[in-house]
Parts: sequence; C-alpha cells; structure tokens
Amino acid sequence: MTFWQKISEEFVRCFIREDRYKLLLSGIGVTLKVSLVAVLLGVIIGFFIAVCNLSKKKFLNIIGGIYTDVIRGTPSVTQLMFIYFVVFAAISLDKWLICAIAFGINSGGYVAEIIRAGILSIDRGQTEAGRSLGLNARQTMTRIVLPQAIKNIFPALCNEFIVLIKETAIVGYVGLMDIQKAGDFIKSATFSAFMPLIATAIIYYVIIKLLNIGLKYIEKVLRQSEIR
Repeated sequence: MTFWQKISEEFVRCFIREDRYKLLLSGIGVTLKVSLVAVLLGVIIGFFIAVCNLSKKKFLNIIGGIYTDVIRGTPSVTQLMFIYFVVFAAISLDKWLICAIAFGINSGGYVAEIIRAGILSIDRGQTEAGRSLGLNARQTMTRIVLPQAIKNIFPALCNEFIVLIKETAIVGYVGLMDIQKAGDFIKSATFSAFMPLIATAIIYYVIIKLLNIGLKYIEKVLRQSEIR
C-alpha cells in the first residue's frame, strides 16, 4: 500500500465513516458563534471599563483597575470554569452562551486597555477644539475623539478577535463540542491522532486566514479618509 493510499484510507476512516465529518462542521458553527458573541460583548465591556480607567472619579478608577488586573492576571481556562461551574451553576443557559459570556468578560479586560490607549493617542488639542466649538464632553468624545481612535485601535481589535477564536479551543473543558473537541472525539473514536489534529489545525488556519482578509479590507476602507 502506497503512502497516499494510506492517507486516503485514514481520511475515510476518520471523517467519512459514521459521518464523523459532521462533528467538525458542527464544531465550526459552535466556535464561530461563541467567538462572535464574545467579541461583541468584549467590546461593550471593554469600552465601559476603559471609560472607568480614564475617569477622574477615583471610585470608577478602582473598579476599572480591579477588573483589568483580575482578568489579565488569571488564566482564561480558570475564568471559564469558574463562570460555568460557579456563577451559572444554578442558571439554565445553553453551554455555548455561557462560554461566550465567559470569553466576553475575559476579552473585555484586554479590549479596555486597547481602547484606553487608542483614546489617549488622540491629541488633546482635538478635545479642546471640540469644546471650543460648543460641544459638550460626550459630544466631543463620540463625534471627534472616538472616530479617530477607532482607526488607531482597529488593527489591535482585529488581533484580539483572532486570539479569541483560538482561545475558544478550551471550551471542551465544560463539554462543549467545538472544533478542537470534535477533533479530540474523532481521535478517541479512531485511535488516530494525526488526521484529526491536522484537520483541526487546517480548519482554524482557514477561518483565521479568511477573517484576516475581511478585516484588512475593512481597515483599508477606514483608512481611505486619510488619503490626501
């Protein structure tokens, strides 16, 4: 039997027999669903935490500081298991939604620093110009500072989204069948590690590659207004 025949037979045994490829297809949907909800939640949380960190009120600074320190100082897998087995232990929610909330909370700690840095990167003169035009603090922030800050922080937010997709590979700890868990299941069922792991790696690579292409296009559109 030639090498390619062995590979072909292994492929059929791992993915075609008993329709095991459907596990991977289902896992892709779970991974994308968890990641999308998590990144949206992370941006919302991150924005409010960034506002707390930039606030002149000491109480808000303390809240933002504690949140950021705890999230960035503890492993994401520990946070996931704590939220799943402790916080939501008595609440009936879908596993994928609990995982999305956990990763959203985790992402919020990192997004907060990205947004804070982006806002601080805008020259103070922009704020002063907005106030001199009669805009209040909120209007100056939403109409002048944030539009410029978004362009600066967009690449970092894209990177956070990509990292988040790869981090969701740990949802198997709470029994959620994502891409990685589906690959592990196939590996256990067939006693073959090579093909399931290669398939898992290829799927993650393709997803992230396509995401990179889409995000770079969006970034290009955002930067068009800067072309003189």
